[in-house]
Amino acid sequence: MSGARLEFVPAARRELDDALDWYLERSVRAGEAFLHETERALTLIASSPTVWPSYEAGTRRHILRKFPYSIIFRATKVGIEVVAVAHHKRRPQYWRGRIPD
Repeated sequence: MSGARLEFVPAARRELDDALDWYLERSVRAGEAFLHETERALTLIASSPTVWPSYEAGTRRHILRKFPYSIIFRATKVGIEVVAVAHHKRRPQYWRGRIPD
């Protein structure tokens, strides 16, 4: 990935890993497609973070094209911090506690 440095909040990394595992358990092809889509999204975010619309609590959101997930991120002094890999149908705004006031 080129562009800004990407870091994950540990819980966001677990969400990504859990989602990937879920897809891989159902189909290797689905898992590979999910991995490809998230890698594509993270590359786009790193190269142009301000392109994505402002979201909540000072974050921005990139909606994955083929999967019901959004990547919630924010700019920091050292790069981009991925705050959540959030499923669209589960617990809205649960990730807000991950952002310091």
